[in-house]
Amino acid sequence: MKSLSFRKDLIGVQEELLRFAYKLTSDREDANDLLQETTLKALDNEDKYMPDTNFKGWMYTIMRNIFINNYRKVLRDQTFVDQTDNLYHLNLPQDSGFDSTEGAHDLKEIRKIVNALPKEYRVPFSMHVSGFKYREIAEKLNLPLGTVKSRIFFTRQKLQEELKDFR
Repeated sequence: MKSLSFRKDLIGVQEELLRFAYKLTSDREDANDLLQETTLKALDNEDKYMPDTNFKGWMYTIMRNIFINNYRKVLRDQTFVDQTDNLYHLNLPQDSGFDSTEGAHDLKEIRKIVNALPKEYRVPFSMHVSGFKYREIAEKLNLPLGTVKSRIFFTRQKLQEELKDFR
């Protein structure tokens, strides 16, 4: 009896979980992979689920934890640890991404445009480019999340407009 109810609940929550997975990954294929991994994990741990508790919440928690663990794994895999005796790799000159004085000029032009923006747009955009998440920016600047998103969006549009003749 328990197993049939569990599988019925699992099937019933698939569509919602797929939407949640897409919000987390922003990629349809990754969202489908995350949904599949979550479903398999739930089936493997069916015995740990307590009937008459929040099934949907349990599933969302499994999905969120899988997503976080996968994200951390990707970060770990991308981290390079220089194990040479003289730290040869760490002492190599770092490539700035700009191979010429023209590239450096382009970067100065971009900075000039961003710095000319009003502070309420410049600060959130600079924080976002530095790696802060929207929610972190909203908390640090004590602004609503939607305001932060719209200011960053506006700044991107402004940059695209100003740099349309760049290449």
